[in-house]
Amino acid sequence: MKIWVDADACPGVIKDILFRAAERAEIAVTLVANHAMRIPPSRFIQLVTVSSGFDVADNEIVRRAAPGDLVITADIPLASEVIDKGALALNPRGELYTEHNIKSILNMRDFMDTMRASGVQTGGPAAIGQSEKQAFGNQLDRLITKYHKR
Repeated sequence: MKIWVDADACPGVIKDILFRAAERAEIAVTLVANHAMRIPPSRFIQLVTVSSGFDVADNEIVRRAAPGDLVITADIPLASEVIDKGALALNPRGELYTEHNIKSILNMRDFMDTMRASGVQTGGPAAIGQSEKQAFGNQLDRLITKYHKR
């Protein structure tokens, strides 16, 4: 299993959790972004910088992700694409996207986009708090443990 991170929108606190997990579990974590960013020196952590543009980083993640890999993203269409390839997708709040729930989540996202386009103010997500960080860390640990038991 490799972990791919949609790094442009990934909160720093979540990246920190991923960096610690990479070292602890000796698992490859690759951040994909359209700009340079600091990553800790590690043989398990790397950054892939892609050109700017709509969905360029997402397309790179889809191209590289393999069945059994884990993709960290809040981008629901990206999650859907990698799930179709057999990868797992986890959002920064700890919600695991699966083949069983991604279609309904994608439908809700599309509905909310339609509402916003018609002028309805829906607001954005709240900042990531302690409970979301804990949920993410717990879910990540479960997935890594499951991977190592194979």
